[in-house]
Amino acid sequence: MIEKRQFYINGQWVEPVEGHDHHVIDPSTEDPVAVISLGGQADTDAAVAAAKAAFPGWMATPKEDRIALLEKLVDVYKARSEEMAEAITLEMGAPIDMAKTQQWGAGFGHLKNFVRAAKGFEFIKPLGDHAPNDRIIYEPMGVAALITPWNWPMNQVTLKVGAAAVAGCTMILKPSEETPLDAMLFAEMMDEAGFPPGVFNLVNGDGVGVGSQLTAHPDVDMVSFTGSTRAGILISKSAADTLKKVHLELGGKGANVIFDDADEKAVKRGVIHMMNNTGQSCNAPSRMLVQRGVYDQAVETAAEVANSIKVGNAHEEGRHIGPVVNETQWTKIQDLIQAGIDEGAKLVAGGTGRPEGLNKGYFIRPTVFADANNQMRIAREEIFGPVLTIIPFETEEEAIEIANDTPYGLTNYVQTQDGARLNRMARSLRSGMVEMNGQPRGAGSPFGGMKQSGNGREGGVFGIEDFLEVKAVSGWSNDND
Repeated sequence: MIEKRQFYINGQWVEPVEGHDHHVIDPSTEDPVAVISLGGQADTDAAVAAAKAAFPGWMATPKEDRIALLEKLVDVYKARSEEMAEAITLEMGAPIDMAKTQQWGAGFGHLKNFVRAAKGFEFIKPLGDHAPNDRIIYEPMGVAALITPWNWPMNQVTLKVGAAAVAGCTMILKPSEETPLDAMLFAEMMDEAGFPPGVFNLVNGDGVGVGSQLTAHPDVDMVSFTGSTRAGILISKSAADTLKKVHLELGGKGANVIFDDADEKAVKRGVIHMMNNTGQSCNAPSRMLVQRGVYDQAVETAAEVANSIKVGNAHEEGRHIGPVVNETQWTKIQDLIQAGIDEGAKLVAGGTGRPEGLNKGYFIRPTVFADANNQMRIAREEIFGPVLTIIPFETEEEAIEIANDTPYGLTNYVQTQDGARLNRMARSLRSGMVEMNGQPRGAGSPFGGMKQSGNGREGGVFGIEDFLEVKAVSGWSNDND
C-alpha cells in the first residue's frame, strides 16, 4: 500500500492539520492501492496563505526567469515519464502504453507549448498609433485555485499550472481524489525544478471539502475548474459571493457529422476516437450523425470496429482500452446503456455487463446504438464511457439542427470532401471547437466551450490570457519603456 498523506505547501511536504484517510482504488482490480489524506479548512487556509504571501515576489519575477523555471520543469517531467505513466495507469486505469504516450504526452506537449507562447508574449503593449502614450498591461490575476479531474489528469494539471506560472499567478492545486498520485508526483517535479516556495501548493481533498473551501475563499482571486457541468454550476454560485473570476471547462456531447461524401475511413476514425480513453473524454464524438445515403454502411462499419476493440487490464501492454475509473461511473454507464435499450435504440454492438472473460474491474463493453433520435437520454446526457449513439439525417440543415440541439457546446466534428460545406459547418456549429476530416487542432489552439460546456479557453496564448487582468494606462513615459 502506497502511503501519501502529506500536502505540498510553501515549498515543503507537510502533515495535514485536519486530514482523514482516503483510499485510491485500482480500477483494473477494484483493490485499494494507496492511501492519501483529504484536507480540511486549516489545510486549505495554509495553502492559500502561502500562495498569497508568495504572489508579490512571483508577480515581480521577470518573464525570462519564469520561463527558465518552466523549461526546467519540462526537463524534469520528461526524465520522470515512466513514473508518471505508471501512476496514471494505477489510479485511473489508462492502459500503460496509452499512459506512456497520450496521457503523459499531453502534459509534455502543453508545457512545451507554454514555453513557446510565453517567449512571444508581451505583457506591456501600446494601445495603438492613435494613442502613443497609452499602454495595455497584462497583470496576473493573483492567487489561483486549480481544480482538476481524473480522466486526463496531466493534461489538465499542466494546462492550468503552465498558464498560471507564465502569467505570474501563484496557485493551489486540488486534484481529483480519484487520481492524486500523478499530481503529487507533479508537485515533486515543481519542487525539483526550483519554483519558489508558495508559488505552487497542493492540497488533496474532495469537492465538498477542499474544493468548496477554495472556491469560497476570500483570498483566492480566481478558480480554474475542469469537471462536470453540475459541479461547475455549484462552483460559480460559491465564487459569486467574492466576485472572483471563474474559468470552467465542463462536459460535452459532441456531434460527429458524417456526410455521404466523407472519406472511407471517417466512420472507423470516429468510433476509435469515441472509444479512446474508454470514452472518458469531454470532447468525445459521442453522437455520430450520418447522412442517409451512407447510413446503413456506417452502422455496419461502426459495429465491426466496436466489436474489434479489445478490453483488458490497464497494467498489460498492448492496444486495448482499460476500465472506467470507479464503481460509481461503471454503474452510471450501465444504467444509461439500459436506458438506450429501453427507449428503443437499436443495439448493434456491446451492451450491459462486463466484457467476456472479465469478472472483476470496472470494465465496459464497447457499445454502439443505431436508429436513435436526439431526444433519447443516450443522445442528450454525457455518458462518459465507451458508448456511441448513431443518428440519421437527410440534409445539411437538419444535421446542424440536431448537432446544435444540446445544452453542451464543446467540440463538434465534420466529415465531408466539400470544402465550402466544411466552412459553412464550421461557422454554423455552436461549439468552442470544430475538427474536420480527422485533422487535429494545432499546438496552442484554444480548448474550451460554449453554453453548458463552460467558459474561458486553455492552451497556448489563450490559456495564459485567462490568468491575466487587463490594465489600461495613459500618460506612459518612454524614459524607461
